[in-house]
Amino acid sequence: MIDRRIISFFNKHHVLTIATTAGHEPWCANCFYVYLEKENALVFTTDSDTRHGREFLKNPVVAGSVVLETMVVGKIRGIQFQGNISEPEGEMLSRCRSAYLKRFPYAILMDTHLWIVRLALIKMTDNKLGFGKKLLWP
Repeated sequence: MIDRRIISFFNKHHVLTIATTAGHEPWCANCFYVYLEKENALVFTTDSDTRHGREFLKNPVVAGSVVLETMVVGKIRGIQFQGNISEPEGEMLSRCRSAYLKRFPYAILMDTHLWIVRLALIKMTDNKLGFGKKLLWP
């Protein structure tokens, strides 16, 4: 079971950094996301012709982070994750689109190409629990 503090953190934030690799060349991109608790997955939109979009198709294993930006050491909190990315289809696509548009209603005006990262590993650092305290899943 995922610690509720991890779920809460994902739900309170909306920008992730996603890292890809293709041909031994790393790349990062920032995207708005929504967290699907039932699936333990992150949904975001980006064009498939972006560098990271093209690299998802070559190597679906990704890493990323969601962080709270602060200069106060006692408030440092953030998540690092690994997962597998895919393009949702069928009922899952409908669920992803609905959740994404609920969180970002202005995106209805965009041609959204949705992706889903099914999380395989989560490490949350939460200095509110003590300096360097880590919550791990699984």
